Amino acid sequence: MPRGRLKIYFGAAPGVGKTYAMLGEAARRRERGTDLVVGFADPHGRPRTAALLDGLETVPPRQGEMDVDAVIARAPQVAFVDEIAHTNAPGARNHKRWQDVEEILAAGIDVVSTVNVEHLESLADVVERITGVRRRETVPDGVVRRADQIELVDMSPESLRRRLAHGDIHPPERVDAALADYFRVGNLTALRELALLWVADRVDDALARYRDEKGITRTWEARERVVVGLTGGPEGDTLIRRAARIAARAGHGDLVAVHVARLNGRPARLADGSPEALARQRALVEGLGGSYHQVTGDDVPGALIEFAQGVNATQIVLGSSRRSRWQQYLSGPGVGTTVAGRSGDVDVHIVTHDYAGKGRGLAVVARSSLGHRRLTTGWLLAVCGPPVLTGVMSIPGARLGLPTELLFFLALTVGVALVGGLWPAIVAAVAGFLLLNWFFTPPLHTLTVAELENVFALLVFVAVAVAVATVVDIAARRSSQAARARSEATTLSLLATSVLRGEDALPELLERVRETFGLASVSLLERAGDVWERIASAGADPCGRPDDADVRVQVSDTLILALCGRVLPAADRRVLSAFAYQAAAALDRQRLAEQARQVRSLAEGNKIRTALLAAVSHDLRTPLASIKASVGSLRSDEVQWDPADEAELLATIEESADRLDRLVANLLDMSRLQTGAVNPLTRPMSIDEVLAPSLANVPGDQVKIEVPEDLPPVLTDPGLLERALANVVENAVRHGGDEPVRVSASEHGGVVELRVTDRGPGVPDTAKSQMFEPFQRLGDRPRGDGIGLGLAVARGFAEAIGGDLHAEDTPGGGLTMIFTLPAEARDPEEAP
Repeated sequence: MPRGRLKIYFGAAPGVGKTYAMLGEAARRRERGTDLVVGFADPHGRPRTAALLDGLETVPPRQGEMDVDAVIARAPQVAFVDEIAHTNAPGARNHKRWQDVEEILAAGIDVVSTVNVEHLESLADVVERITGVRRRETVPDGVVRRADQIELVDMSPESLRRRLAHGDIHPPERVDAALADYFRVGNLTALRELALLWVADRVDDALARYRDEKGITRTWEARERVVVGLTGGPEGDTLIRRAARIAARAGHGDLVAVHVARLNGRPARLADGSPEALARQRALVEGLGGSYHQVTGDDVPGALIEFAQGVNATQIVLGSSRRSRWQQYLSGPGVGTTVAGRSGDVDVHIVTHDYAGKGRGLAVVARSSLGHRRLTTGWLLAVCGPPVLTGVMSIPGARLGLPTELLFFLALTVGVALVGGLWPAIVAAVAGFLLLNWFFTPPLHTLTVAELENVFALLVFVAVAVAVATVVDIAARRSSQAARARSEATTLSLLATSVLRGEDALPELLERVRETFGLASVSLLERAGDVWERIASAGADPCGRPDDADVRVQVSDTLILALCGRVLPAADRRVLSAFAYQAAAALDRQRLAEQARQVRSLAEGNKIRTALLAAVSHDLRTPLASIKASVGSLRSDEVQWDPADEAELLATIEESADRLDRLVANLLDMSRLQTGAVNPLTRPMSIDEVLAPSLANVPGDQVKIEVPEDLPPVLTDPGLLERALANVVENAVRHGGDEPVRVSASEHGGVVELRVTDRGPGVPDTAKSQMFEPFQRLGDRPRGDGIGLGLAVARGFAEAIGGDLHAEDTPGGGLTMIFTLPAEARDPEEAP
């Protein structure tokens, strides 16, 4: 059965109209005769949204959540499901609604849904920094990326705030708080930018897939993307900044830097440069918001153009050649000239700089592998030079004598060797030998040499010419090897730097390998018995078996680096082997880090067990001793207790038993938290229902409650929240001074904040995080005043139910403990 198609209405914030747009589409498609049902849609009491549901077939919910089985059994063409990031109620088959949607899609039913940018898992921390609200309901980015269609529902911050002020989003009593908090202009602007950029990236991905499928290589100027070519030379900083200005003027254009490295030892030109300079320039590119890449290629201009076309670049920025004119003549046109001639639709900017035309020093002259122009010039000199020189020296009256003529021919041969290498020089030497013998060695116009001295002179001439040409060729090959070694060292240095800078070394390493060698995909495969498992990969369609790879590098008996895309030359295997072993080392580091985390967890467990033993041996003995002493006194026949004394002893027993009960309960709770045995059962519940049992053991005159009546319910486990709140309130009463502890609550941004405020001595900032650790009692608290678990248990329970607990200073003195709890339906979808 073919999988259904997914369409998502994507928005920046609550209130932009995603649900309204989704139901509007449902109404239009119903009029066209499409078989559809509404699996779940909550109008949140908004009349215009609710009106769109009239006439639409709706599947009744089951226990407050979408009935997935009923939707699949109904088998419509399209199912409309609101809020794909929603967390289902306890007891539902799936934890998240997007998992319900996956089941519906797998049944061959198309789905239309909604989501906000704040619910994307990769952006949860960014949204929290912007708005100050932690989003508990998230959906994996991959679920949204795999959608067949994403439609942006956009609205300006000013329009959204105006709708909020008119009561179209929240009830009137909540409008002021929302405008002052979550719906601030800055928050909405930042969220809107996140949404627009995320959708733009998805459009880029879709465009790239389309171009790949259709084999389109011509640049489409849908978005300005500026590629700057770096040599690692001193002009790089100037080029990067100029390219960044070009990208900025284009309006949020992309800046992409590329360095072309050569591994075959031929003249690199663009690949010249020091690793230190390239590392510095890479940091500059990334600091300007761009990305840095390194690729290899035998033809540097071709590799640069291929890379630019691959990223759909619209402009290329290169620097003016640093070579002097005679260097340009000897080694042919520069990279900039060649790229400009072959760039096609991509604009090429040749940027001047302070180092243009000043030469690169002797290292450039002595480069090994001779370019086409130098070889052509060398052969022309070898073929045409000796006849021309013979004609000049044969002019009547210009005869110089055989020794001088030999020196001129030798100079010509050395020049040919310097320009064209070994074989043109040998040809020039042989041609010079024959011409000298025929035209200048008696007897003339014959190949016979009359004098033995002239024979030796000619032979020495040929030997010297061949020797010079050989030395030039050896020097060229040595320079070629040195250039190759430097390219390899540069590549490995940049790769190692990339790995060290990356948060996840192995994927970063494999991506660099793929990019460096121009491959389609790279996989690290590990054998478990007879089965190969893909540990990590980079690129599209990575292979899952060594037999499917174009290149395989054996790292160990069970580990193979598999590369797909093309067969690499043998010269690249040495560097590739280094990459493979570095990948194995990265995998070992990952596994060692995981083992270290497990060891730390065990060490924490041992620490807790040791502290538990210490608590049992000392802190628990105090109430037990009190109980035993009081009971012994009451049972004694030697003393007749009056009713008042008897009542006091019984009160002591009761107080010690209550204290012992609290200590044991905290110990058990801490043990459950440490072992991960706390499984909350969340349900909607009002704060008032939780406060009453939480404050049962606290005298009424010591607590002042300020909870608004219109506060929305919170999604919580009542038992865990009661326990956590009781610990915090009792702690505040015990250390909060003479004034009553104030318990207040408020709602904003889809969360409820419950504050427990005291007017005690407070806690220093340096100790605020420490007081939530187990077995911590700040200051010189005496033994018997608790074992320091109350706040640790409270924070553990708060986090277990999807909330948070932290401390702040009370204005005017004291400490405020703040519970942050998810509110029911805290992320409503609104109609315009």
